[in-house]
Amino acid sequence: MAIRRALISVSDKTGIVEFSRELAAQGVQIISTGGTFSLLEKEGIPVIGISDVTGFPEILDGRVKTLHPAVHSGLLAIRDDEEHQKVMKELGLDYIDLVVVNLYPFKQTISNPNVEYADAIENIDIGGPTMLRSAAKNHAFVTVVVDASDYAGVIEEIKAGGDTTLETRKRLTAKVFRHTAAYDALIADYLTKQVGEELPESYTVTYEKVQDLRYGENPHQKAAFYSKPLAAVGNITTAEQLHGKELSYNNINDANAALAIVKEFDEPACVAVKHMNPCGVGIGADIHEAYQKAYAADPTSIFGGIVAANRTIGADTAELLSQIFLEIIIAPDFTPEALEVLTKKKNIRLLKLGELSVSAAERQSDWLSTTVDGGLLVQESDVRSLTEADLQFVTDRKPTEEELKQLLFGWKVVKHVKSNAILLAKNNMTIGVGAGQMNRVGSARIAIEQAGELAAGSVLASDAFFPMGDTVELAAKAGITAIIQTGGSIKDAESIEAANKHNIAMVMTGVRHFKH
Repeated sequence: MAIRRALISVSDKTGIVEFSRELAAQGVQIISTGGTFSLLEKEGIPVIGISDVTGFPEILDGRVKTLHPAVHSGLLAIRDDEEHQKVMKELGLDYIDLVVVNLYPFKQTISNPNVEYADAIENIDIGGPTMLRSAAKNHAFVTVVVDASDYAGVIEEIKAGGDTTLETRKRLTAKVFRHTAAYDALIADYLTKQVGEELPESYTVTYEKVQDLRYGENPHQKAAFYSKPLAAVGNITTAEQLHGKELSYNNINDANAALAIVKEFDEPACVAVKHMNPCGVGIGADIHEAYQKAYAADPTSIFGGIVAANRTIGADTAELLSQIFLEIIIAPDFTPEALEVLTKKKNIRLLKLGELSVSAAERQSDWLSTTVDGGLLVQESDVRSLTEADLQFVTDRKPTEEELKQLLFGWKVVKHVKSNAILLAKNNMTIGVGAGQMNRVGSARIAIEQAGELAAGSVLASDAFFPMGDTVELAAKAGITAIIQTGGSIKDAESIEAANKHNIAMVMTGVRHFKH
């Protein structure tokens, strides 16, 4: 079989003139609609209007033009079926061998934060997806193209043999259904949000590939990186890489964890992350001071880690950063002088976020998903913030102003440590982090051991309640003076009694921050 007739109707006209000219040169008759018809005609390419095929005008502002039996019978007829051949001949219908369609720009329309609901609805394509699905279903005979990157390959095959191969048509068909599924998922998501539904009866999401990755968490695992179609700025998916090697799977996970922590702070903050856990966090009068504190928190673990800052990196901070091996540095921006320093290190990845425009308190929750065997877990992101007014002061001694400041600092960080999590803070920096242990006492021992002599006079933050008083006893031996924890255990009284015995100020939040 040979491709004789093509139907072309595209919103994105990239490359379509050149492609259509090549088709015409191969003797292919081109049918088109609306703006595509006008463009091809203007370019001197022989083209037939869709109304000449259907015998019916385009009506209702173009809403109805291709939804016609003359179009869909030409797409869906089985060419080697005698009954189909007979019907086509009796009704004077002709086959359509090639469909080139891309859809109304729904994504681009709703990306405007001020989009009107009516404009969004008007940009839901009906005829385009219908033609794509008809052609793709009948790919045994019909070639269907939805992506301009496939134009060249299709033309090559037509030139070589007059038609595309079945293998190519199968590949293009799979792409078509991915494309229409993604398109419909975006529409469904938009409309679901418009009516305020949060966890609907079916959960359909779509992502766009950013890049293939060399491998996944380990070298034997395949991996790729995908982004939400309308991802907000200030995230790893929208960051601009200014320098260094390609990001790996683990790099992206760690970078995302570092960003989540640094976004907790409005004041200048710097975060060092290793294996998705913070190994050092500091805040200061400027980002230079904040980095010095993050580094001092754990000079060992930061080696080979990832550093995120919520202010522009200047030359003085860059000089310090360049003195150790780091995988990634993430910041809203880098001064030219900082870039000059850091780009001397060949492999370090430098990621520019752009401005983090919302305060920590204004951050909106998103929906996070985690796969399990045979299913998917979906939950809100944990953006719950805490102020002094939210606290319950449960011990005889209330925290001092400085202790309270350090408790709130520690609480912002401990929520990002793998459970069970215990964190020690002092002087606006972390000094000990105990992560991921099977019991809270084990995590506390790790944090206290890491802090060493600095533990005396520090505060302790726990991501959940104390089921008994043993963690308080351990804290007292280390010289810890104040504790923040969720409360809610049936043994809260035991922990409070232990804190009172050792003159430790304890506050409860009523909020838990488990992170599995």
